[in-house]
Amino acid sequence: MNKFNKIIKRIFDFICSSLGLIILSPLFLIIVFRIKSGSDGPVFFKQIRVGEDEKEFEILKFRTMVVDAEKLGKQITVGKDNRITKVGAFLRKYKLDELPQLINVFKGEMSLVGPRPEVPRYVKLYNEDQRQVFKVKPGITDLASIRYKDENELLGKAENPEEFYINTIMPDKLALNLEYIKRSNIFFDIYIILKTILKCI
Repeated sequence: MNKFNKIIKRIFDFICSSLGLIILSPLFLIIVFRIKSGSDGPVFFKQIRVGEDEKEFEILKFRTMVVDAEKLGKQITVGKDNRITKVGAFLRKYKLDELPQLINVFKGEMSLVGPRPEVPRYVKLYNEDQRQVFKVKPGITDLASIRYKDENELLGKAENPEEFYINTIMPDKLALNLEYIKRSNIFFDIYIILKTILKCI
């Protein structure tokens, strides 16, 4: 992606994330109330992910699991994971748990569209070619998010979910991410955003 496209993309991200946070603030308040009334613990789930230039940052999501869920299981969510709260299941179904990442976009840590950021543990498994994904900012959605909308269900059917994720899903996601980088422009971003919204309805 050339410098001009990066500037245009950042302006687009800043405007859209700002408007999104303002327009969706009533929905945020409703979700906050439901999370707090449904289970004990913080409203937001924070996790270290690897972003542009392999710099680590803290991604934000609405909490959909019990407190300290990562200590009770793997970093991937499989099928009907018993760590998921009742409210969390609804948020995950419609991808509403991802909305706080508009804050990450506003801050410049993420983009609306770009390779989904991975946890450091799995990034260590990337080969040199796959590390090209770090040339751009990670995104809230991407081509892989559309293809793997039902990733949890796929993992739930696997005999060894983590092995299936590492050896099958993750390489395919990275291939899609590299394809995105080659084709990246503002119009392609808008197409991916619209397709993601339609997939979530």
